[in-house]
Amino acid sequence: MRKVLSIVLGGGKGTRLFPLTKDRSKPAVPFAGKYRIVDIPLSNCINAGFRQIYILTQFNSASLHLHIARSYAFDTFSHGFVEILAAEQTLTHSGWYEGTADAVRKNLVHFRPQKPSHYLIVSGDQLYRMDLADMMDKHIASGKPLTIACTTVNRQDASDFGIMKIDDQKRIIEFQEKPGPVKDISDYRVRPEFIKERQGGK
Repeated sequence: MRKVLSIVLGGGKGTRLFPLTKDRSKPAVPFAGKYRIVDIPLSNCINAGFRQIYILTQFNSASLHLHIARSYAFDTFSHGFVEILAAEQTLTHSGWYEGTADAVRKNLVHFRPQKPSHYLIVSGDQLYRMDLADMMDKHIASGKPLTIACTTVNRQDASDFGIMKIDDQKRIIEFQEKPGPVKDISDYRVRPEFIKERQGGK
């Protein structure tokens, strides 16, 4: 049976949201009254039925830890949890997380005992609504080892994002991190047939 372990990346500094992030990480910034930004990806996971969730934290994390402790508790029979995994020094690792992949790698020792069939890795500081269960179903049906969810952006916004180039089979063949406003990235433009498919064939 499918057993999905969700990993929420909650270590972002959120420098573009300063001074809101002066004393808290970006996922802990208040949103819509009593909520925090991290509640959006957590809600997406829980609504998809993925109730075993780890949040990886590092920067200004006290406010985020307090919010999670106060807000999320599952009954004993569901086997669900939302737990914080803060950056820690060990006998084999003495430094901070050195990026997203490193944060995941250093916590594999905590993930593996759960014996998941699949890992779902989501950002803890983005506002979006997504059917993660549908995405997981399509990933499994594809038979591929990895699926990445992304969205289209205009040229101006692409300056501040990681962008991907895909081939006819929707395989990622190239990636650039924050290419800036002047670099020629015209060959990254999404093909019209993919736009049409995304719009439901209209």
